Amino acid sequence: MEKKKLGKSNIEVYPIAFGGNVFGWTINEKISFELLDAFVSSGFNFIDTADAYSYWVPGNKGGESETIIGNWLKQRGGRDKIVIATKVGGETREHGKNLTKKYIIKTAEESLSRLQTDYIDLYQTHWDDNITPVEETLSAYEQLIKEGKVLAVGASNLSPERLIESLRASEQSDLPRYESFQPCYNLYDREDYETLYEKICVENNLGVICYYSLASGFLTGKYRSLEDIHHSTSARAEGIKNYLTERGYAILRGLDKIAKEYHTSQATIALAWLMSKPSITAPIASATTPKQLKAITDALDIHLSEEAVKFLDNIS
Repeated sequence: MEKKKLGKSNIEVYPIAFGGNVFGWTINEKISFELLDAFVSSGFNFIDTADAYSYWVPGNKGGESETIIGNWLKQRGGRDKIVIATKVGGETREHGKNLTKKYIIKTAEESLSRLQTDYIDLYQTHWDDNITPVEETLSAYEQLIKEGKVLAVGASNLSPERLIESLRASEQSDLPRYESFQPCYNLYDREDYETLYEKICVENNLGVICYYSLASGFLTGKYRSLEDIHHSTSARAEGIKNYLTERGYAILRGLDKIAKEYHTSQATIALAWLMSKPSITAPIASATTPKQLKAITDALDIHLSEEAVKFLDNIS
C-alpha cells in the first residue's frame, strides 16, 4: 500500500480516511475504539473529524468525536503514526459559522485539548462564513503553524470563488496555502466536483479527500426502497430518500454487476471507483460495524479495469 502526499505538504496518508462523524453519534466510545484499532491494524493511518461532530445529537454540544479520538490516542499511543484531520468554522448549538482569527486560535486550543495532542496534522476550514476576509483566516493558520500546533491546512465546502481567492491570497501575501480540499463526491453526487472544483484542485496540486463517499450508505446497496429506509435503524437512513431516483437505481444495478464480477460488495466497488480517479487522494468513509469497515478497507485490493470504470462512469 502506497502513501499519497496531501498537496505540497509533507503529510503522507494511505488512500482511505476513516470518517469520525459517527463517533459519539451512532457508535459509543467502546465500539469506536474497536473500529479504530481494526482500521489501523489494516495498515491505514488517516482519521478525519471536526470540532462540530456531533452537536446535532440530543445532549451533545460538539467535540464528542474529537474527545473519543483523543482518548483512543492516549490509550493506544503511536501518535506519530496517525494523521489527524479536524475542522474549524462550522456551526454548533452555541455559535454560527465563524472564520475570524480570534475564533480559530481559540477553537484550535479546544480541539488540541480534546484530541490530547500537541499538534493537528491537517486543520481544515469546515464551512465558510462568507464574511471574514480570506487573508484573516489564513493569518490565523499562519500563527498556528509557526507555533507548531498545526502542520498543514485544508478547506471544505468553500465556493470555487472563495477557494481561488484563498489560493491567490496565499501566493500574493506569503500566507499558508490550503493543501487539500474536501468536497462531496461519489458515484451519484458528481456534478459539482467534476464541473466546479476538479480543475482547481488539479491545477493547484491540492489533495482531495472527498466526503459522502458512499452517499450516506445508499451506495452500499442496502437501501432500494422507502420501505428499506423506514425499517432501518440507522440514524442516517432518512437522508437516503433523495437518492431513490431512476438514476440512483441505475447506479445500484451497475454496482451490483461490477461487485458480482469482482466477488465483492457494492460499497467496496463504489470506493474503488473513487480511488481510480487520478485527482482523488483519499475518500472518507465511516463505519459502525466490523463488516462495514471490511467493505471499506477491501477497496484497497480492488483495481478496477478501464472497462469497469468507464461502465460506472457512463451508468452514473
